[in-house]
Amino acid sequence: MNRRANRAWLPKAYLALLIAAATPSILLAQEPLWGGALVSKIDSLAATTLSRGPVAALGIGVKRGDQLLLAKGYGEADVENAVPATAETVYRIGSITKQFTAAAIMQLVEGGKIGLEDPITDHLMDYPTQGHKVTIRHLLTHTSGIKSYTGLEAWRPKMTLDLTDEELLALFKDEPFDFAPGERYLYNNSAFYMLGMVVGEAGGTTYREYIDAHLFGPLGLTGSSYCDERPIIPGRAEGYEVVEGQLMNDAYLSMNQPGAAGALCSTVLDLLSWSSALRGGQVVSTASYGQMTTSATLSDGSSTGYGFGLGLGSLEGNPRVSHGGGINGFNTMLAHYPESDLDVVVLSNTTGAHPGRIAETIAKWVHGIEVPAVLEERLAVEQLGAYVGVYELRPGLELTISVREEQLFAGATGQGEFRLRAQGNHVFIPTFDDAVRVVFAVDGDRAASLVLHQGGQETQGIRVR
Repeated sequence: MNRRANRAWLPKAYLALLIAAATPSILLAQEPLWGGALVSKIDSLAATTLSRGPVAALGIGVKRGDQLLLAKGYGEADVENAVPATAETVYRIGSITKQFTAAAIMQLVEGGKIGLEDPITDHLMDYPTQGHKVTIRHLLTHTSGIKSYTGLEAWRPKMTLDLTDEELLALFKDEPFDFAPGERYLYNNSAFYMLGMVVGEAGGTTYREYIDAHLFGPLGLTGSSYCDERPIIPGRAEGYEVVEGQLMNDAYLSMNQPGAAGALCSTVLDLLSWSSALRGGQVVSTASYGQMTTSATLSDGSSTGYGFGLGLGSLEGNPRVSHGGGINGFNTMLAHYPESDLDVVVLSNTTGAHPGRIAETIAKWVHGIEVPAVLEERLAVEQLGAYVGVYELRPGLELTISVREEQLFAGATGQGEFRLRAQGNHVFIPTFDDAVRVVFAVDGDRAASLVLHQGGQETQGIRVR
């Protein structure tokens, strides 16, 4: 099966993390941008992205407060039929779905139908918790310890099947827990799929019907829906991946399977409206939104940097609430900066389009943050060989470093590969995000460990083979 297809709806940012090490980058100082000057920069960035990708299409939206600066499509939503992308083009949004699911749960909490501390067996009575107490909060915060089915080998041959809830649960329900609930954070699609089942059970309907009736309908999000393959969805983009430098149609995935973890579709305009409504009290109360945007705390007292379906971080001191998505043929990012009341949406119908990097660049322009121009140092194959190996980031998550065609690549467990660009002094920048650094500690003729750093977080990887 195609390697890219196996990533399904994992967010690009899931992998990340490294140090603020000095690198041979050129810093381009600038004043904060808005208005026509910013639109011109975004147009140029989009054009460069499409040509260098290759990338079929981008949808980009920028809004500050009530002022919509830009909502625009670039490239082609359907390459075979030369259909141009617009602000109304419909994309699979992947894991951005999770914040819709979390909001639905909070509506049901406000209605007294669910409690955050409810054991999941109150709502999914037959689920075997293997002696653990797993709560709704654990599912929302990726701290349940339940095995994520998208990381299981047994799931991959079944990606094209229209599995029922029971059939999909059977893939992982008897797997041993990765850890005791609340002990660790580990991004988990099983948890959010199960939350969709809870929404259906507590809401007296199905997840799809609940989202339509309580989120899309009341907010007038007419370009948003559960992204089933069979209905005709006007403006729907086709999905693509890049194989040997050429656009190819994405590998098929039954949209029954992502469910509440990643099966929604939306548009640039709808997501801008959604972001404003979610924090503005139109979806859940201010108190509930506060809970959604508060980092979970583990049993040892440490913070995870993740709320309820929302990632919490910062950009050079500017707080950020965001989530990305990656699903067959599509990559997405929705980010909100509370202090400047800035929203940035970037959607693409091409795997590997790096919308998170594009969204961050736009936010830097708006905030007047220096944007580094990444240089790349050419290293001989013999030099690159010092980094080749497998590094354990945490139990069950390894980063494999390999050399191919005189270039260095990295791939995390259950995810696709990305290229690493040499910056000198054993520092590398991945192609998916210029803000991330990978720094190797070399002992003799090979690296003994590495550190990933992103958004102020550090993760060490020890060579295991």
